[in-house]
Amino acid sequence: MSETTNKRIAVLGGGPGGYPAAFMAADHGFDVTLIDMKPNPGGVCLFQGCIPSKTLLHAAKVINEAHEVANIGISFGEPTVDINKLRDWKNKVVGKLTGGLGALSKQRKVKFIIGRGAFTSANTIEVTKEDGTTETVEFDYAIIATGSVPTTIPGWPMDSELLWDSTDALDLPTAGDKAPETLLVVGGGYIGLELGTVYHALGSKVTVVEATGGLLPGADRDLVEPLAKRLNGTLDEILLDTKVTDVTIEGDKVKVKLLGLDIAEPERTFDRVLVSIGRKPVADSIGLEHTNVQVDDHGFIKHDDTCKTDDDHIFVIGDVAGQPMLAHKATYEARLAVQTISGVPSKFDAQAIPAVVFTDPEVAWAGITETQAKTEGIPHKVARFPWAASGRATSVGRNDGLTKMILDPYNERILGVGIVGVGAGELIAEGVLAIEMGAVAKDLQMAIHAHPTLSETVMESAEVFYGHSPHYIDRKR
Repeated sequence: MSETTNKRIAVLGGGPGGYPAAFMAADHGFDVTLIDMKPNPGGVCLFQGCIPSKTLLHAAKVINEAHEVANIGISFGEPTVDINKLRDWKNKVVGKLTGGLGALSKQRKVKFIIGRGAFTSANTIEVTKEDGTTETVEFDYAIIATGSVPTTIPGWPMDSELLWDSTDALDLPTAGDKAPETLLVVGGGYIGLELGTVYHALGSKVTVVEATGGLLPGADRDLVEPLAKRLNGTLDEILLDTKVTDVTIEGDKVKVKLLGLDIAEPERTFDRVLVSIGRKPVADSIGLEHTNVQVDDHGFIKHDDTCKTDDDHIFVIGDVAGQPMLAHKATYEARLAVQTISGVPSKFDAQAIPAVVFTDPEVAWAGITETQAKTEGIPHKVARFPWAASGRATSVGRNDGLTKMILDPYNERILGVGIVGVGAGELIAEGVLAIEMGAVAKDLQMAIHAHPTLSETVMESAEVFYGHSPHYIDRKR
């Protein structure tokens, strides 16, 4: 501790990479300054991303379940939504979590400065505060954790309140205290599908436009299929291989032109349009020209496997450090950066970074995907266990799921796990642990799983690999 006490660390950005880095650095005895534009630590994840979206997705799930239980003989009245009260609840959740982080920051004696920070030299950051005043922060080490912002489409009138990005959608803008009657979602990735799910539950007629041939590009098709089937039965329309070529504001409506195969009505009008085509790193406005830090062709900051940039005492973590742009990856990198600064030998060696899409059903995967194995010529075998054979899934009326493993055919080591179904985001943790510990199929086959649970599907997929699952016969073997 004594070796680090007098060292100063400045952390630029207070999201799920920045605040864990600041807190861990303080725990290690560093003199830490955390800089962010929000009133408390938390960043986009807590204020405008992960937490508010999952809060609203929970509301959507309750609404959907209220309809679905009619199939088993339970009827409620038609759900009514007080959208203003729902917004207040979402804001309360955000406030509670970010306020808690603010308290933890004070307890750790982290100096928290609210404002926009930019490097003015390789050892100083100037912070411009809301009132226009500035404060200079001197440091021995800096950790850049500036995150990302929604990607926009050049030429589109994004300054109009009728066109949203994900932040706007999560604010629950209303017309007459109701969700928009019609919503066009541009982009069939996880952000668009999650928010489309929310607004469908709130009463909007949702149309999704995706430029590629399938939803969730990059995920295995057999995992996407159950989700696509359900969404096709609930959303107003899903248009694949389709692009929006023109957007114009006409009064209180948005008129768009669509280009795609078999589009019966290329010109359509919507109450709101949500642009959800991805996110881009924030690296071009933080004064990197005053340092030796370099940026790659995609706008990400270059770094080595310890998160160190081309400037030896400046580190980078989170979305601005590169793909995958996930909160838990940022937190992992925060630990690496602080350990490296502390002199603890560390490097990025994670074998599995889980990805979760919080739709209904959820889609989750970790390690290599089946698509990746095929594309890269990696020897592999795949074992699938459909949830139609799961007692637990059937008992809750949701057997539209699948658990799969991608395995090394020679040593039976688990290389990847994919799950689609209710609670897939929780179940994937077992797959991550299996991959990280170098587990083989036998390890999961012989680990006793509680019955009846959805976690049994992980065990049973291992049993399928050996050809003798008690509940499922794989006739393709």
